[in-house]
Amino acid sequence: MSLLSVEDALARVFELVAPLGVETLPLAKSAGRILADPVVATRAQPPFPSSAMDGYAVQNTDVQPGAVMTVIGESAAGHRFDGTVAPGQAVRIFTGAPVPDGADRIIIQEDVDRADRQITLHDELDLATYIRPAGGDFAVGTSLSAPRRLTASDLSLVAAMNVPQVRVTRKPVVALMATGDELVMPGDTPGPDQIIASNSFAIKAVLEAEGAQVRILPIARDTHASLIAGFAQAEGADMVVTTGGASVGDHDLVGAVAADLGMDRAFYKIAMRPGKPLMAGRFGDMAMVGLPGNPVSSIVCTHLFLRPAIRVMLGLPAAPLARQTARLAADLSANGPREHYMRAELRDGIVTAFDRQDSSLLSVLARANALLVRPVAGGPRKKGEIVDVIPV
Repeated sequence: MSLLSVEDALARVFELVAPLGVETLPLAKSAGRILADPVVATRAQPPFPSSAMDGYAVQNTDVQPGAVMTVIGESAAGHRFDGTVAPGQAVRIFTGAPVPDGADRIIIQEDVDRADRQITLHDELDLATYIRPAGGDFAVGTSLSAPRRLTASDLSLVAAMNVPQVRVTRKPVVALMATGDELVMPGDTPGPDQIIASNSFAIKAVLEAEGAQVRILPIARDTHASLIAGFAQAEGADMVVTTGGASVGDHDLVGAVAADLGMDRAFYKIAMRPGKPLMAGRFGDMAMVGLPGNPVSSIVCTHLFLRPAIRVMLGLPAAPLARQTARLAADLSANGPREHYMRAELRDGIVTAFDRQDSSLLSVLARANALLVRPVAGGPRKKGEIVDVIPV
């Protein structure tokens, strides 16, 4: 059976997932969530003409070097001057305060001398009017588009629109199950032939950063009964993700047990490294992804396949992770028949691939902040050439 390309595999993963339902949240709990419906301003910003500087509100026709005006009142933020500015008059005004009726210019305080209730304009005057028009930032009816991941700036905008709550896509629930007799949890006492289960913690962190809610299930052992029990504990999740047991060895039972339980498999094995033994399908109401057991393989596949899938479930467009270009810090040899995602360090537009690329080396992965993408059968590359990278 020929290996599926990364592009085709991701397309099939997208077919397994769909946007979830929505919920309404107060702004204080909405940071980082995906806006499901547009937000429409119910109030303009600013809602009235306001002063952009501390100074004096006057009629522009009165402004000339040496002019003398009478101060008739004050306008501060939250406390407007209720009267009207007539010729020869001025109102002391502060930044953000409503501009009084009749005034159409702010003379900054640095351009006047004041004595009691009179101001005298200097000979050299700032020519700006320093008035922010009503609705100059946004008007009633202005819309903030969806879908989008709500940033701090977005929340400030929505609050200024006088909208106290937003509709966001529900967080996908992901059940994460490590499999294998060789695994024990951190802090447990491993036997002489066992290792620590590490993949789940990285995968959980990556997916939660995308907006998922992840629960780590107990480790499933290499028996039909243990795997069946593990899948039962995943019930109610939107996606179940397994690590390990997805290959073709005598102890790799995940695919067989999932099939017995009714999984409709979409694909198995991809032309990539690390991460060739990747499996995906539908399992009842859940999408299912079976990740490789090698730590680096599972985490690289999490970036390439699970992060985009979570974004689709949140209502964002179906798209691979964004790539950028960088210059090689050193020569690279030719690539083979599988797309290679090399662990690398990206600094100031220069990318350095680590010498050791074994899929078990977590210490190398911990130093990497990018994946250097080598295409199938790509030829050798020279120092300084442009290559594709994916920041991670």
